[in-house]
Amino acid sequence: MRRTTQSMAASAARSPPAIDRHAVRLITRVSVALAAIATLSLLHLLRHASIHCFPASNPLALTISLAPFPRTSCDAASRRVVPPDRRLAKLRASPRWRRRAVSLATSAFPPLRGLGLLAASSRVLCLAAGAGHAVDALRAVGTRDATGIDLVDFPPLVRRADPHHLPFSDGAFDLVFSDDPSAISGALFAARLASEAERAVRRGGGIALAFDREIETAAVAALFKKSRVVDVKDVTLDGSQLDWLRAIHDTSNCEYF
Repeated sequence: MRRTTQSMAASAARSPPAIDRHAVRLITRVSVALAAIATLSLLHLLRHASIHCFPASNPLALTISLAPFPRTSCDAASRRVVPPDRRLAKLRASPRWRRRAVSLATSAFPPLRGLGLLAASSRVLCLAAGAGHAVDALRAVGTRDATGIDLVDFPPLVRRADPHHLPFSDGAFDLVFSDDPSAISGALFAARLASEAERAVRRGGGIALAFDREIETAAVAALFKKSRVVDVKDVTLDGSQLDWLRAIHDTSNCEYF
């Protein structure tokens, strides 16, 4: 009886190492299998990276896939770059772009002409220009020199520039214009933006900015230390209710009304 008990104890003592060895062998086999599968998958992708995905005759191939889960490396080249001019033509054909152009031509530009701030020969800087609606609309009505800037460039109408540090010389423009209310409300330093606008516009030139109706007019006017506000008007621009502030850069007279 004593021998049987000792034999069972010895067998139990030897069982865990045997089980451990079996588990280690199983894990090793699974690891090797997974490594083999990963290697074969990589080789398959490398072999299918065909140069035919990027035709030499078309330098505008772009590695952007339209499928959420590309099946081959060729899926990454399934769409071509749209040239800026073609992209602009597509935007111009959209109803929203046309509505915006009509709103600017009928609501924003005529008062500026009446104040003598906008003419065919005017040099105009458009702040927060986005895709270039205002730049395109200005050129469409005959203003030959219109420049658009934004934090993100959008060629061919808009170039990248920081409105807090404009890359233009003093007095380079006859008019600083913005139809986007975020030019003021979204600026990190609105006072700095206003100061840069006044620096970039010539003496006697104009500043015309749209801003949200929730913002007090006096607060916006107070940003422009070297200009005389000549007009503040409620307008509807492409369905949005906005206020327009128009000012003349004139360091000799800084009265607001």
